[in-house]
Amino acid sequence: MTMAARRRQEREIVDAARALFDERGAQDAPVEEIARLAGINKALIYRHFASKEELFVLTATRYLDELAASLAETDAGAPPRERLVACAERFADYGIAHPAFLDCCLSLMRRPAGELVDVVSEGVLLRLGLAMSECVGVLVETIRAGVRQGDFAVEDPELAANLLWGKALGALQLARLGVGVARGEGGLPRFFAVPAEAVRAAVVADALASVGA
Repeated sequence: MTMAARRRQEREIVDAARALFDERGAQDAPVEEIARLAGINKALIYRHFASKEELFVLTATRYLDELAASLAETDAGAPPRERLVACAERFADYGIAHPAFLDCCLSLMRRPAGELVDVVSEGVLLRLGLAMSECVGVLVETIRAGVRQGDFAVEDPELAANLLWGKALGALQLARLGVGVARGEGGLPRFFAVPAEAVRAAVVADALASVGA
């Protein structure tokens, strides 16, 4: 197989994984079905990818690349507060529209970095790091601009951006569930609807609060 053919087949496998992720979520996309959708034998997947985790990480980079492109479209010349709001809105909209993106990110965050290194090649980790840094980098750039202009009260823009990323992912998972819980009468649990719009607004409000805007 030529290098071009190999890369084409890798793209087709990732395309198949992405399609199943979008349809069912990352947790319900077994390798067997990914291979079937790609029109290949399951064994061929492991000729291209060191592990199932490696395939899933590369699929996650697809989502991250799309989100990074969306965040990069925000106006870098706008006041930092306006750009941060735009970034938070786009982040929330993307997460609500792509639940499997949340699966991927939360799954990666649950795994210690040392464990990920054991199952994913250095090249794939580099691609993941680049994709994530493109997303978070827009937030860091925006927060730094706000600090320079005296609009934001943040000591470490890089840490603030990463914390904002993590908190937004957790909030968007609540939007995916669509249900909250509280203590009701007699101490029994009371469930209530959580509209996606409410979570979206909360992500924006938390972004502003986290930088002291």
